[in-house]
Formats: sequence, C-alpha cells, structure tokens
Amino acid sequence: MKVQALAVAGFGEDDLDLEVKEGQLIVVGKKDGGIENRKFLHRGIAERGFIRRFQLADHVVVSGANLKHGLLRIELKRELPEAMKPRKISIGADATPSQVIDGRKARTASAA
Repeated sequence: MKVQALAVAGFGEDDLDLEVKEGQLIVVGKKDGGIENRKFLHRGIAERGFIRRFQLADHVVVSGANLKHGLLRIELKRELPEAMKPRKISIGADATPSQVIDGRKARTASAA
C-alpha cells in the first residue's frame, strides 16, 4: 500500500470530494461563499476552490482517504488480477494437466 498526501489547508471533510472515474482520481475542493461579509487584516491562505486530477496506473485502486492537520492522505493499493500474478512452475514433475488437450489425451513422442 502506498500513501500520497495533498496539502488542503483550510478545507474540511465536508469541503472535499474524491472520485475515481475512468482511471482518474479527481479531488475537488469547494468552499462556502460566506467570505463577503467578513473583514480581514490579512488573508494568508487562499480559500478558492480547486480541482486536481491524477491518472492512476493499471490495477491501482483507492482504498481510503484521511484528512488530518490540513493534509489529505490518500491510500493507493495495487491489486493484480489472479491471471496476472506470477505462478511457480515446477520442472520435471508429473505434468498430468498439460497432457490433456481439449478433453483428449495428447500424443507423446513415444506414442507417435
């Protein structure tokens, strides 16, 4: 499992949306518009919305997300299909399964 972090200072869990669509991870930050009636001495962190798109590699899924201290931590996990996982093939063992082709026994060199 690999964890990626994205700085989202000033945004809460309700302000963030995460979505996986067509192999892309999309992170959207939206702030409410209640700023007009407030007066500031200094505005250190911009409170404008954002959209970030990340292309996910093949067979990578998002397994979770966590927001703590202004960092959005996204957990990524690579899940290979069973057919793509490496298999151990023994050498010189009785190869009974490979002797059957389409329900019929395969001819060996000595039977030919």
